[in-house]
Amino acid sequence: MLARHSTARPLLLALAAALCLGAGSARAEPSSGDAIKGFLLERGLLDPARADLPLTQQVRERAVQASNWASELVVAAMNFLGVDYRRGGNSVETGFDCSGFTRHVFESSIGLVLPRRSAEQAKAPGLAAVKRDELEPGDLVFFNTLRAAFSHVGIYVGDGKFIHAPRTGGQVRVEDMRVAYWSKRYNGARRASLPTAETASVAPAPVPAAPAFVSTAAPAGAGPTTLNPPPGSVQPLLVH
Repeated sequence: MLARHSTARPLLLALAAALCLGAGSARAEPSSGDAIKGFLLERGLLDPARADLPLTQQVRERAVQASNWASELVVAAMNFLGVDYRRGGNSVETGFDCSGFTRHVFESSIGLVLPRRSAEQAKAPGLAAVKRDELEPGDLVFFNTLRAAFSHVGIYVGDGKFIHAPRTGGQVRVEDMRVAYWSKRYNGARRASLPTAETASVAPAPVPAAPAFVSTAAPAGAGPTTLNPPPGSVQPLLVH
């Protein structure tokens, strides 16, 4: 299981809380960006000497310093706040549905290709089930929103909140899992296990002969890691 770094958690929690302040609008106005930057500066999560740099660049630098792939994943997800929901969508240009959003974020940030549908993501062999009281930033969180288990998915960002592509007419946003609607529809969570920079450089794990999930960084020029549902598993008809 991935070792988490304590330096990353305060950054993610503060970033999630700050972005929630403007989650109701499709795109953050310049003043909102200034408010978020001020929020993080006040809490010592950004360097005042580098305050003139773009907020996204500063947050990314802090995530790299934390040597935590989950930080990179959550920061990447935050970059898509305000992107329109579109059923079947899986890019900024087309818009995202919920599973298209999580798939795009995981692939673009850590090189892990999830199955396309939310129910398939919940059953992917490389992901471990996580108890609700043990959630950490970067975990996938699942909900029953279509009278079917695991019919909706988002990414946990900390402090009881998750980021997701909600529904037709909505945009990618951060919401609180503790409100009644989400709490009673919660189905569970899954966590990918990838090596930290330290463990990857010191003692790379041997690759099994026929792995279901390769949890090592892909070498230069290689394609991303792909997670597929187990053979014989039921393929849901709904794309959500």
